[in-house]
Amino acid sequence: MPKTDRLEALVQRELTMILRNEVKDNLGFITITAVKITNELSYMFVYYTVLGSKEELEKTQQALDRANGFIKNQIAARVKMRKVPELVFKIDDSIATGMKIDSILKTIK
Repeated sequence: MPKTDRLEALVQRELTMILRNEVKDNLGFITITAVKITNELSYMFVYYTVLGSKEELEKTQQALDRANGFIKNQIAARVKMRKVPELVFKIDDSIATGMKIDSILKTIK
């Protein structure tokens, strides 16, 4: 397992705890699906899903953007890294895409 893979898993675990226990904004029912860190440690892409409507998804994105600096500081305090990458939150729509494909396949039968 490469070093970045271990680091991504550790950051994902810590990030989940930070969002659950530390962030005061209402994030809704959020799940962190993946964390990808670039090789030069300049960006950390955090992929997440939210259970709910488009409006709740937008509210969650806004709350994450507001809490970005706080979350980055918390990660820096909990994870030993030379440089903490810039956080970029991205919506993971693979579940919705999979459900759409599944419904299309069911209508074909």
